[in-house]
Amino acid sequence: MIIDSHQHFWKYDPIRDSWMDSGMKIIQQDFLPSDLKPILTSNNVDGCIAVQADQSEDETNFLLQLAAENDFIKGVVGWVDLCNTNAQQRLEHFTKDNLFKGVRHILQAEKEDFILSEAFVSGIKKLAPLNLTYDILIFPHQLKNSTTLVSKFPDQKFVIDHLAKPPIKLGEIDHWKASIKTLASFQNVYCKLSGLTTEANWMTWKTEDLTPYIDIIFEAFGAKRILFGSDWPVCLLAGSYEKNKEVVTTYIMQLSQKEQDQVMGLNAINFYGLNSH
Repeated sequence: MIIDSHQHFWKYDPIRDSWMDSGMKIIQQDFLPSDLKPILTSNNVDGCIAVQADQSEDETNFLLQLAAENDFIKGVVGWVDLCNTNAQQRLEHFTKDNLFKGVRHILQAEKEDFILSEAFVSGIKKLAPLNLTYDILIFPHQLKNSTTLVSKFPDQKFVIDHLAKPPIKLGEIDHWKASIKTLASFQNVYCKLSGLTTEANWMTWKTEDLTPYIDIIFEAFGAKRILFGSDWPVCLLAGSYEKNKEVVTTYIMQLSQKEQDQVMGLNAINFYGLNSH
């Protein structure tokens, strides 16, 4: 089974979605399950995980509604305000829906010390007892504090989105490499092989620009802790769904069939607990 572990849906709102700047016109429109389903079918992808793109419970409800209506959406990584004193109550509310699999906060937009703030750490503490995962969306300079966070919660399942966004466009690798390897030493941390092409030069990237970064992820995490993700529709900024998927499938051809199956689906099924329905 092939599972796309990372994609988004939205009804485009220029105010809410102001992060889409003038260079992102291609994604300044609605992207809904009816748009993704034929793409998944033509790429032999069996299902996906819908991930939040807006920091609101409205977003979480929107994604859960889409998942209820579309069998191919196997789970939702939503947003809950983990820093709020009502976090426990809100998490318990959403876990009544077995399609609610985990939580994400857009940490890349926060100051560096936010990750280790008392309120945020208190929120993370509430996830594992509810069997919820946490998606870590950060830039490389936030890897150090993320590693400290992870070290506090050995029983919490974490996954790094988009390799922590290494500066592929600039060809810089050394600082990111050291930091990501340290983080990967914690066995409860996984990594999504997603968002590669959008960290490269959107117009001129070549597979060989990406390969050194993928090499490091496989060295650091091993095939058992890596999840394929498209980051659709954001990936369209740097090429089609097919091209983005092909980067991963071509690279993993050197692996055993079992390892390929892990990266392309089994790891996502196990990480997000998709066996439960």
